[in-house]
Amino acid sequence: MRPRWSFVLVAALALVALGTSLVVGAVDTSPRDVMSAFAEVVGLAPPGSTDSRHVAVLLDIRAPRVATGLLVGAALGAAGAALQGVFRNPLADPSLLGVSLGASLGAALVIVLGQGIGSLWATPAGAFAGGLGATLLASLAAQSGRSLDTVSLLLGGIAVQAFCGAAIGLLIYVASDSKQRDLTFWLLGSLGGSTWHRLGAAALPLGVAIVGLPRLARSLDALALGEAEASDLGIAVGRVRAAAVILCALGVGAAVAISGPIGFVGLVVPHLARILGGASHRITIVGSAIGGGLLLVIADTLARTIVKPAELPIGVVTAFLGAPFFYFLLLRRRRAEVA
Repeated sequence: MRPRWSFVLVAALALVALGTSLVVGAVDTSPRDVMSAFAEVVGLAPPGSTDSRHVAVLLDIRAPRVATGLLVGAALGAAGAALQGVFRNPLADPSLLGVSLGASLGAALVIVLGQGIGSLWATPAGAFAGGLGATLLASLAAQSGRSLDTVSLLLGGIAVQAFCGAAIGLLIYVASDSKQRDLTFWLLGSLGGSTWHRLGAAALPLGVAIVGLPRLARSLDALALGEAEASDLGIAVGRVRAAAVILCALGVGAAVAISGPIGFVGLVVPHLARILGGASHRITIVGSAIGGGLLLVIADTLARTIVKPAELPIGVVTAFLGAPFFYFLLLRRRRAEVA
């Protein structure tokens, strides 16, 4: 399939997914209710023409969830595609640098030890600080002059992940029953706490990552030929790698801060983007951003409708969707190598 038609297909699916996510849920609404509510907001319909309950559900609950899912999914997808290009490894994902577990540790510290500071912003702030701290630690282990050593960066990320995982386990062990439930649910990922205010606080770092990563596409295309070849073409390999790592940490840290850790988006979506659009990193990164947002909106819709009025953690849904597909990719790659 040609890249142009692939994006047309994805855009059509995105419109269907967005419309469905606004309509379905614990409170029954119709497409007409959605259109009437937005028409009332922009002044195309007189005030009070739509049920006030439907307006509140659509504009204050579902719309911020959809917007958060789009931005978080886009950041995770773009970060995964960029990291796979940086490390020339199709199995790389945003958790590679320890940023996801670092952010989870920051949030866990606030949830378990934050007596009296359980404000709306405390957990996201702790997650964002933890994600950036984990990335800095992994990067310090790999710093070599003005560049980053790839092997040391990966090993540093593994060390940071091991420490953060152990610390989270300790916090779960010492937490009270109520805080254990809060922490466990947050660690599985959820868009349930999405609001316009929280999204506004994370929109800048998410937007910087989403816009900035495609600008590295040409350098990543050259890097795919090899580091020596990229250097011969005038690419500052160390600076490109450092820029990609910083942008990924910024986007993933902000994403985890407002939604919790959500797996498989940054790992699986870039593979789909390459299958549909080809190997160009510009197409792959942009396609992964679009596909990541689409996947997360679909997963969130399923998470809040499968067992309504209750809600599944979105990380459970993405794992069920992503794990079988990833296993299929591994089998396909293995058969290709044997052939």
